[in-house]
Amino acid sequence: MENKPRMFDNFMTLFQRRISSPRSPSSSDAPNPIPFLSPIANSVVARCSKAFNVLTARADYLSDKEFRRLTYDMMLAWEAPGVDGETLYKESASPSRMQSEDDDGWSLFYSSSTATAVQVDNENTVGPEAFARIAPACAVIADVATVQNLFDALTITSGNRLHFLIYDKYLQSLDRVIRSAKNVSSVSSNLEIVDGEIIVDVDGTVPTQPILQHIGISAWPGRLTLSSKALYFESLGVGQYDKAARYDLSTDLKQVIKPELTGPLGARLFDKAVMYRSVTLAEPIFLEFPEFKGSSRRDYWLDVTLEILLAHRFVRKYHLKGIQESEAVSRAILGIFRCRAVREGFYFFSSQYKTLLLFNLAENLPGGDTILETLSSCLALLRTSSNQADSYSSGSVSTEKQHMVYPVSLLALRRFGLILQEDVEFDEEATYGSGYIHVGEVDLLEAAVKQSKVDTGKAVAAQETVNQVKVDGIDANIAIMKELLFPLIVLARRVQFLASWEEPFKSSVFLVLMCYLFVSGWFKFVLPFILVFLAVLMLWHRLANKGKLVDAFRIIAPPNKNAVEQLITLQEAISQVETLVQAVNIVLLKMRALLLAVLPEATYRVSIFLLLTAALFILVPFRIIILFVLMEPYTREMPLRRESSYRWLRRLREWWFGIPAAPVQLIKHEDSKKNK
Repeated sequence: MENKPRMFDNFMTLFQRRISSPRSPSSSDAPNPIPFLSPIANSVVARCSKAFNVLTARADYLSDKEFRRLTYDMMLAWEAPGVDGETLYKESASPSRMQSEDDDGWSLFYSSSTATAVQVDNENTVGPEAFARIAPACAVIADVATVQNLFDALTITSGNRLHFLIYDKYLQSLDRVIRSAKNVSSVSSNLEIVDGEIIVDVDGTVPTQPILQHIGISAWPGRLTLSSKALYFESLGVGQYDKAARYDLSTDLKQVIKPELTGPLGARLFDKAVMYRSVTLAEPIFLEFPEFKGSSRRDYWLDVTLEILLAHRFVRKYHLKGIQESEAVSRAILGIFRCRAVREGFYFFSSQYKTLLLFNLAENLPGGDTILETLSSCLALLRTSSNQADSYSSGSVSTEKQHMVYPVSLLALRRFGLILQEDVEFDEEATYGSGYIHVGEVDLLEAAVKQSKVDTGKAVAAQETVNQVKVDGIDANIAIMKELLFPLIVLARRVQFLASWEEPFKSSVFLVLMCYLFVSGWFKFVLPFILVFLAVLMLWHRLANKGKLVDAFRIIAPPNKNAVEQLITLQEAISQVETLVQAVNIVLLKMRALLLAVLPEATYRVSIFLLLTAALFILVPFRIIILFVLMEPYTREMPLRRESSYRWLRRLREWWFGIPAAPVQLIKHEDSKKNK
């Protein structure tokens, strides 16, 4: 164990070697084998030190099977870098060479005849730690913030172990997605694409899978296009598409994008639509994604559209400009490409695509704002000068390199031929590294995501307990509430008993005690005393229980009711709520009548009462007023006040019943959509 940090330092140092110009391989050119590394680890080190960054400069490296094999071998080497893991792998010399070689005839993978690529048995698999450390080294393959979710998606049917066949299929699917995006961007259309805008995805081109745009009660099929700045919908005319309607995602227009129900003639029947609303639109538009089963198609478009919108909100919030803005949007685009690759390559993947999208993930995770703050701090450290890159690639492991960040997402899109913001200039040759992290280091964003996932685990565990205690039925929930509020109910009953003056001595003692607390000023300490008592009680339970599970709260379940009885109970509850709302409305309407002097005499009396009350608040201390408000109902049943209180309340009710309610007129609502 003592040699492991030194082992990774050597591995990292060799991994950072660069090649300035290709030359013929010789034994002196090859790195000396590290004795405590396994053969596959030495092979990976030899190949990575000359090939990795050079290969990713090509636009077709994802289609290169040797590159896919190399990155997978890197993961295997990370899991078993020592000689102890030598028996796990079967070594065999490979006479094959890369199909694409340099003019001098040498292969970027093989630096000498003794350092050939090790062919690994297909039964060997990769775990989450190795995948999380190696995959983000190539910005296209994975993002450090979502790499664990990507691994979970790829290994959902393989017991949390990644097979090479699955990994290889994922990279091939990712290559097809990027090629498709590149081909779509090069085809002319009705879209008014601005400079630097990238086409991310297109749907609705197949006649059997149309997309319907609903505006009011009208609907029209067409083609939907998502770019790095907007949504475009092209209505299908007679044999061709009409001019595209553009729905902006890049500027602050108070956009709202959410799932919605839709259907023919504006009917809310099918949960398969996305609603878009902004201040530039008179009314929201609805984009329907018809499919026979489920709503995965709608969910995907909802998530990827929100990803672009949230990326631009992040840019505006942290005032990112130039290359920083381009890098942030590029990370969102690459996340969508990875999401498409998993969606199109593997049918077993769930519909929760947002877990692979960085800005969607930050929006939904606890502490997601911390993730975005960390990302903004990383983007603020973007460095592209050749001097900084050269000082980093010299092979020395320094403290400064931990703070160096490069626009690797933007660089990846440019190398694939997808241009983003032509006005952003930087030296691609000086930008070393192909991914977000470096082997042997912990990225700041990675640490923030891990901490957020810890908090998420706690929140999920707490939510599971909430789901377990949920019960069905109004009677059962009322019974649970009564048991939980039992101490407060008992206290209220005691106070009510004292207020009834059935035992005058106890009621008198309580009255004198309350008056003394208010007059002497001790009442202000009552609430702090209660809070201190509760804190001490919780600390005592913490020390006494010592992490033991709390016993279940036992409640006697009410008698079971059939469906008809439950419906009757629900109807009675709704009627009670309706009666309560009516009573509140009557009180408000009578107050409106008093305010507008519908009954002048009553209004005059209320005005005099309000003036006297205002004077009382000015002249009398506030604690005395509170004491009066509390003691008045408490002493109503007092033998000295019982008769006069009854007479006074009777006169007050008679006066209140004599006040008319202000008139109300209900106007029939006219649906603007139906008129259209």
